[in-house]
Amino acid sequence: MAVGTAPQGARQGARVAGRNGAGLARRLAEALQGEARFDAFTRGRYATDASIYQIMPAGVVLPRSAADIAATLTIAAEHGVPVIMRGGGTSQNGQPIGSGLVVDCSRHFNGIRDYDAEAGTVTVEPGMVLERLNTRVKADGWFFPVEPSTATRCTIGGMAGNNSCGARSLRFGKMSDNVLAMEALFHDAEAFGFGLTGNASDGVTGSARAEDLARKMIALAESERQEIRDRYPKVQRRVGGYNLDALIEARPNLAHLLVGSEGTLAATTAVTLKLSRLPAHRVMGVCHFPSFRAAMETTRHIVDLDPVAVELVDNNVLVLGADIPLFRATLADITRGTPNCLLLAEFAGEDLAGLKRDLKRLDACMADHGFPDAVVEIHEPSRQKSVWEVREACLNIMMSMKGDAKPVSFIEDCAVPLEHLADYTDAVTDVFTKHGTRGTWYAHASVGCLHVRPILDMKLGGDVAKMRAIAEETSELVRRYKGSYSGEHGDGISRSEYIAPLFGPRLARAFDAVKDAFDPENRLNPGKIVRPLRMDDRTLMRFAPDYRVSEPQATALDWPEAGGFGGAVEMCNNNGTCRKLAGGAMCPSYRVTREEQHLTRGRANSLRLAISGQLGKDAFTSPEMKRTMDLCVSCKACRRECPTGVDMARMKVEFLHHYHARHGLPLKDRLIGAMPHYAGIAARLAPLLNLRDRVPALARISEQVAGLSARRSLPRWRRPWKETGEPAHPQDVVGEHRDVILFGDTFNRAFERENLEAAERVLVAAGYRLHRVFPAKGKRPLCCGRTWLASGQTDRARAEARRTLDALLPFVRAGARVVGLEPSCLLTFRDEFVALLPGPDANLLAKQSLLIEELLAADLKAGLIAPDFADQGGRVAHLHGHCHQKSFGAMGAVESVLRSVPGLDVRPIESSCCGMAGAFGYGAETIDTSLAMAELSLFPALRKAGPGDLVVADGTSCRHQIHDGLGLEAEHVIRILDRALMPRH
Repeated sequence: MAVGTAPQGARQGARVAGRNGAGLARRLAEALQGEARFDAFTRGRYATDASIYQIMPAGVVLPRSAADIAATLTIAAEHGVPVIMRGGGTSQNGQPIGSGLVVDCSRHFNGIRDYDAEAGTVTVEPGMVLERLNTRVKADGWFFPVEPSTATRCTIGGMAGNNSCGARSLRFGKMSDNVLAMEALFHDAEAFGFGLTGNASDGVTGSARAEDLARKMIALAESERQEIRDRYPKVQRRVGGYNLDALIEARPNLAHLLVGSEGTLAATTAVTLKLSRLPAHRVMGVCHFPSFRAAMETTRHIVDLDPVAVELVDNNVLVLGADIPLFRATLADITRGTPNCLLLAEFAGEDLAGLKRDLKRLDACMADHGFPDAVVEIHEPSRQKSVWEVREACLNIMMSMKGDAKPVSFIEDCAVPLEHLADYTDAVTDVFTKHGTRGTWYAHASVGCLHVRPILDMKLGGDVAKMRAIAEETSELVRRYKGSYSGEHGDGISRSEYIAPLFGPRLARAFDAVKDAFDPENRLNPGKIVRPLRMDDRTLMRFAPDYRVSEPQATALDWPEAGGFGGAVEMCNNNGTCRKLAGGAMCPSYRVTREEQHLTRGRANSLRLAISGQLGKDAFTSPEMKRTMDLCVSCKACRRECPTGVDMARMKVEFLHHYHARHGLPLKDRLIGAMPHYAGIAARLAPLLNLRDRVPALARISEQVAGLSARRSLPRWRRPWKETGEPAHPQDVVGEHRDVILFGDTFNRAFERENLEAAERVLVAAGYRLHRVFPAKGKRPLCCGRTWLASGQTDRARAEARRTLDALLPFVRAGARVVGLEPSCLLTFRDEFVALLPGPDANLLAKQSLLIEELLAADLKAGLIAPDFADQGGRVAHLHGHCHQKSFGAMGAVESVLRSVPGLDVRPIESSCCGMAGAFGYGAETIDTSLAMAELSLFPALRKAGPGDLVVADGTSCRHQIHDGLGLEAEHVIRILDRALMPRH
């Protein structure tokens, strides 16, 4: 495959690595308990954050301790290499990237050092993820109240570096208001600690050097006291520059000078936090507005009611979110009519009745300002959680815009006093119009900090020039309205240039003095805050001037919505939602390994860098890329849960097609792919083939020859299910809701025919007419092609899809619906078929194909069927969802049909992938990861099941994993329904 040339920004780190690489790598390997990596793929994955920038680092360090960070600083100094500290890599402005050594604390250095549950204080290592911390302290009634929308993956060290805020800063302030102390290392690895002055150590721990530096910093701040009072913006959301204003307080906390310093002054090794009490209750009012300006003018009046938060959801989010399955239902639930935008007002406290009165006051306030009956009250915690999930995904929802033009972050968190908010937003909108674009708005209306992003194409030099012009004009507006140019997300590359104009030359020189006092050799994250890089330097951008993507020749799948395979890869904006460790299903391999490599973001970055020539010749089909993709279990969770719509499962199919074309197909993939072809013969040889699991030597041979783990049992071949009756004809379809075709997938047909037999009984009992459809030629049953797709055999899969589509299409055209049991097979009709056979025929089949629970749930709700189920007497059913059910939003249907059975206590298990994932769980090289995935949540939940409880799992692979791992017999939902049917007389 042809590739482009590496952009200049990507080559900078390569030059640093080339000059220092071998000796630097050797020294770090000898000194570290953790790891140091210098391969091109790893460096490429750490070259970006969630900004528009990309700088290839010289190497990546994964420390396990403060001693590792100290060794890294010492060795980096010896080799003249800068050090850039990094947390979750979710920064918007290029803070954690650079051409030196990137130190990722999130991988190992992420524990709790000390926790005082009575005092409400906790000391954590910098790699601790906020959500994990809050999960830990919640049991004691505490939480850390600085909650950015990235709480599921941002780290405390990164939050301290950026002086992060969050939706509830109106009540709880920003990071500097909640940090008690910090431990850190100077550029030369000397340890020190900063905290509140006036105690026994006067706020300093460590050497005399640290004490002397503290005195100098306080003296510097005192000498600039008047300038600080005159020039620092009088808004809560001010995180630009260094926090010299914190040092002119009566009793300053020296740690607050490090907060917001973005790793330019010291390397953080521990942060001590002040926790807050969890409120007993929260309520929310969703305020509807006919115009954006009306919302901005009303914000300050809502703030006067003393809410905890007031957050904006603008029209872009409402429109785009309605097209995203994950958010569609929530937006429909909270909106009435077609508002232009919403303000989400949250009240919290101990008195629920008082909070409900607050909502009535909110309703009255809205009415007083011309908007009667414009508040939707939300009391239930589950509904509030869903609303907050939409709000927290606002950025990513807007980044789901198709095409190269996207909302770009560089002026996105300017903050102005509330009395100027409406005029400021109007003025910025005029700036956008002047430059031929428009903006997206969302976030913290309560503190005058609205996240705004103009829509620009950063591949175009003209749009980069527009970015510079918009930045300069917005900077002037911020000064005019006495606001802050950087209100939450820090300075980084995007905004450091605008610190001097905002604060003035005198304070700019003071900031230089701060940097030089801490880091005289400019070793720590250079180019940020002081002596900044140019924000419009295209050589530092992800899409540099010489960026070119060379698509794989003759892509195996159709990629129309993304504008090609390259466009699909570029949809990843590095927001890091896939790094979440709980909730949802994405990304199971990362949850086990905690490796950036085994992450949707890491894979997307590797693919992008490879097809743009930045990882060397033939990188796209290299063994390194294969290792990057190996642990993707094709769960499709990213398809649903990544708000920008990155579909790594489909990308893996495309990649494997090209990889195997170059390197050949392993025997395991040949055997599993061809299973639908030989399933009939295998059934006749079942007694012989099934010996494999009873004779240990045969299991070991299968591992050595085919790569099938000897520790894993194989499915047992049996007499297969066969359709009964005569072949149907399209004219037999009446066109009513009762006409269905039961699709018998290879797995249920060959291994668990009782599921298909149960489906026949349930469908007939519910009044459906079953139509038997057979292939036009030959006797082999119809197949979805899933086994071929899993190994990238797209030509075979396409032929199978054509064969199946040809057989089913006449019936579908006549109005019949296709119903299946196995999620991974049936949902192939709705997903990969349209990419293999693009056109109206495949689209029609996709529209008419349903999982059996979807069919039953929809028709039950519509009153079209009324099966008679017997009462189950309170029996418990633990429900585990197949990944593809979750990805296509089918879990609600499974719950619904199970709850239609009287006396059945349905208990969904919140779990990610079971770990089996088709062939993945059988592999000798992947079985340990497979079992580790199951141990994340599924196995622990099922170990608590009672002896008479049911276990429901619709996926063949899921049932196999549960049987192998726990010895429990899980069943398809259709078996539960079949047994519950009342006897027919």
